[in-house]
Amino acid sequence: MTQDGLLRIGIVGAGWIAEKAAITLNGLDTCEAYAIASRSLEKATAFAEKWEMKKAYGSYSELIADKDVDLVYVATPHSHHYDVTREALMAGKPCLVEKAFMANHRQAKAIVDLSRERGVFLAEAIWTRYQPVVGMMRDLINSGRIGTPRLVTATLGYSMGDKPRIMRPDLCGGALLDLGVYALNFVRMFFDADIVSMESQCVKSQTGMDLTNAISLVLSDGVLCNLQSSAACVGDNIGVIAGTEGNLIIDNINNPQQITVNGPDRTYIETIRVPKQITGYEYQFLACRQALIDGLLEPREMPLEETLYIMELMDGFRKKWGVKYPMDDEE
Repeated sequence: MTQDGLLRIGIVGAGWIAEKAAITLNGLDTCEAYAIASRSLEKATAFAEKWEMKKAYGSYSELIADKDVDLVYVATPHSHHYDVTREALMAGKPCLVEKAFMANHRQAKAIVDLSRERGVFLAEAIWTRYQPVVGMMRDLINSGRIGTPRLVTATLGYSMGDKPRIMRPDLCGGALLDLGVYALNFVRMFFDADIVSMESQCVKSQTGMDLTNAISLVLSDGVLCNLQSSAACVGDNIGVIAGTEGNLIIDNINNPQQITVNGPDRTYIETIRVPKQITGYEYQFLACRQALIDGLLEPREMPLEETLYIMELMDGFRKKWGVKYPMDDEE
């Protein structure tokens, strides 16, 4: 970090998520889209020129070796997170890794263990966990506005056609790691009670990946959670927390913009809007910057134990469904 507190971020991967990150960083004063790395120098150079970045690299290793990169943002597909994150941690570079964090729990635990052994900052970029709406929702729940929570429902669905990252096992395809992870996090953001029972099912593609899935969880505090995700249809993407005296409705669990508060008999009470965003990604970068300033090895908003817990849950669902990646066989 520079003397004036500017966090220089190196982005690994030059896809659409990287573009969204660059747009976000260009709107911040305390973080900079400093460098981009792609397996193609030509692509990296074009990306850097488009988003006014100072450095472009034709390999991930070159970016990691740049002494001026303060944080490596891993924006490749899930299937390619492990190797580059491991290399960055071995080089002492703090890392922010896109969701889903890794291909499976085994990879995730190995990376978390390495981070802790070497004392290098590590975080998962599950952007919703960092947004102000999380605190807003917790305050509403804790204030008793909806009474005692009893039911959580959440859906996230996009009609994604036959995109390789959805259809191919070697790219860790399926809806669960791409979309279902948001529904699981929607529960865990507000309810961290133990799961006492769970059921799930999915519809698979011809390539063996889960295209649409449904998950039902019963928590030890008596909350029932019904979650759906799909890469095959246009979902309503709504999240609802229903209590004994009313409910809270989130308009989009992927990037909430407003909360609707209803009272008894579904009587409308108010609509609460979230603070104006650049893209919504800004909060994860700002959280990482603050954690680094404070000398932390993980962000407060998304502890690494949470990342590991959710990766383990997703492994269990995939095993039940028979959805397998090549990485699952690796030792």
